[in-house]
Amino acid sequence: MSETVLASLISALAAILVCMVNNWFQQSAQRKQADKTTALITYRLEELEKKVGKHNEVIERTYKLEQHEAVVDEQIKVANHRIEDLEQAGK
Repeated sequence: MSETVLASLISALAAILVCMVNNWFQQSAQRKQADKTTALITYRLEELEKKVGKHNEVIERTYKLEQHEAVVDEQIKVANHRIEDLEQAGK
């Protein structure tokens, strides 16, 4: 082989090797970034689930309070009606 062809082959192989190494490092960096992104998304979802759970507890407690308030209002109406009946009976 002539020196020119041999030099060209060596240059081509060196260029291919550099491209392969560069590609490997880039993929490695992308994998690390993807792992960080996945971890961040997982963390944020867990925090969001906690907040939703707290919100749901508040909604449930509010519903129970509203039910209790309705019962108390009905008891007050009944008591007022009895008082009126007693006042009229006392006249």
